[in-house]
Amino acid sequence: MSRQRMDSPRAETPPIAPPLDPCFQPAALENRRFVEAALATDASVPLTLAMEQTDGSIFHSATDLFPATHPRATQNFNHVERLIKFLLWSRGGFRVHLAGDAATTQALAQQLRAYYRDTAAGQFDASVIAGKIFGRPLEMVCAQEAPPERSHSAPLGRHLEGCRIGFDLGGSDRKVAAVQDGRVVFSEETVWDPYFQSDPRYHYEGIVDSLRKAAAHLPRVDAIGGSAAGCYVNNRVKVSSLFRGVSEADFDTHVRDLFLRLQREWNVPLVVVNDGEVTALAGSMSLRQNAVLGIAMGTSQAAGFVTRQGHITSWLNELAFAPVEHRDGTPVDEWSGDRGCGAQYFSQQAVGRLLAPAGIVAAPDLPLPEQLKLLQSHMDTGDARAVAVYETLGVYLGYGLAHYAAHYDFDHVLVLGRVTSGAGGEVILQRARAVLAAQFPELAARIALHMPDETDKRHGQAVAAASLPAMR
Repeated sequence: MSRQRMDSPRAETPPIAPPLDPCFQPAALENRRFVEAALATDASVPLTLAMEQTDGSIFHSATDLFPATHPRATQNFNHVERLIKFLLWSRGGFRVHLAGDAATTQALAQQLRAYYRDTAAGQFDASVIAGKIFGRPLEMVCAQEAPPERSHSAPLGRHLEGCRIGFDLGGSDRKVAAVQDGRVVFSEETVWDPYFQSDPRYHYEGIVDSLRKAAAHLPRVDAIGGSAAGCYVNNRVKVSSLFRGVSEADFDTHVRDLFLRLQREWNVPLVVVNDGEVTALAGSMSLRQNAVLGIAMGTSQAAGFVTRQGHITSWLNELAFAPVEHRDGTPVDEWSGDRGCGAQYFSQQAVGRLLAPAGIVAAPDLPLPEQLKLLQSHMDTGDARAVAVYETLGVYLGYGLAHYAAHYDFDHVLVLGRVTSGAGGEVILQRARAVLAAQFPELAARIALHMPDETDKRHGQAVAAASLPAMR
C-alpha cells in the first residue's frame, strides 16, 4: 500500500528553484508555510512530539496544527507523519509521545498506527528503527504533557597518540590509513561492491585486507578505529546498507558481531561508528570548532553532528532516509520505498537521476560511480549541462540545511564526499550559500559552510576514525 496523501494544497514554486528540478518543493518552506497558516487561524493546536529511546533519552520537537474545524485540518496528518519520520531517522526511538489536545492527539495516534502497520514505507521505518535498532515495537502514546527531555552525550575520538589504523567503509570503496602520532604514513583506497554481496566473507576479507596493508607500515598497532555506513551500537552492527545482500540468518551469525570478532583477532582497542559521525568529528578536528554538522555526499548520504561541547549524542543522524521534500512525485528511495528522502538529493543517486534532465547521456547500466565520473569529465570542460547538475545539487543543499537547522544546533557545516570532488564542489557551496542568503538570512549570518582541502579530503576521515579508540 502506498502512503496516502490528504488534500495537499498546491505549493508555490520556491524563489530560488533548482535548474533541473523546477517542481522542487523543499520541506523547509513547506513546514514554514504550514505553521504560519496554522498560527494565522488564531486557534492553532500546539503539538509536542517526544521521541523516547531505550536508554531513557527523550528528545522534543514542537509544531502547530490546524484546529479540527478548519478546512485544512486534513493536512495535519501529513505534516505530523513527515515530522515523525524525520525524527525517527535523525533522533531514533521506539516510543513517540504525542502531547497536546486530547482529541487531536488521539485521532493522530490512530492514523499513525494504521500508517506504520499498513503501508510499506511505514512498515520499513517501524521495523528498522524501532525493531532492529531498538529491539521494540513502535509505539504511539498520547499525553497531555510530554515527558521531560533527557539526553546522554559523550566525547568522541581525538586520540592521536601511538600507532593507529583508521578505516572508512563506503558503498563503492573502502579507505584505510596508517597513522603514527597523528601523522598519516600510509593510505589506500580500494574499490569494492558490498551492497548486494550475499556472502559475508566478502566484507570480512575486504576489511582484513585493508587492515593488514595499513599494519605493514607501522611498527606496531595500538588501536583501530573505523567509520562505516549504518547504525552501530557498542561495535555491533544494527542496520547497514553495506550488508543488504546478506540473508537475515547470515547477518545474525556472521555480521552482527563482525567488529567484535576483529577486535578479538587484533587484540587492541577497536571502535566503529557511523560514518556520518566521523565526518562531523573530522570537520570539528580540522576546523578546531564545535557545533558542527557533517554531510558526506557519496554513494549515499551520511551525516553526523558534534555538539557545542564537542560531544556526540545518542541520535542516529541517518539523514539519508530523512525527508527533505514532501510532495507526491518526488524521487523514491530504492531501499525504503519512501519519497523525498535525503539520499536522493545529496549523493551519487542524485547525480544519476539528474544526468538525463541535464541532457547528459549515460548508458542505462552504467554504475553510479561511473556516472559521477562522466559528470566530472563534462565539468572539467566547462560544459554548461554539468554546471546545471551541480547548481541543482547546491539549491537542494541550501534548502536542506535550512530544514536541518530546525532540528540541529550548528554553526558550521562540513560538506564532503565524492560528489563534491573537483570544480563542481564549489558550485554546490555557492548555490547553497545563495539560497540561505535569499531565503534564510538569519541562518546565512550564523552558519559557515566548509569544504575540506585536498589533504583533508584524502586523509581527514581516516585520521578522525583512527582517533576514535582510547589507548589501554
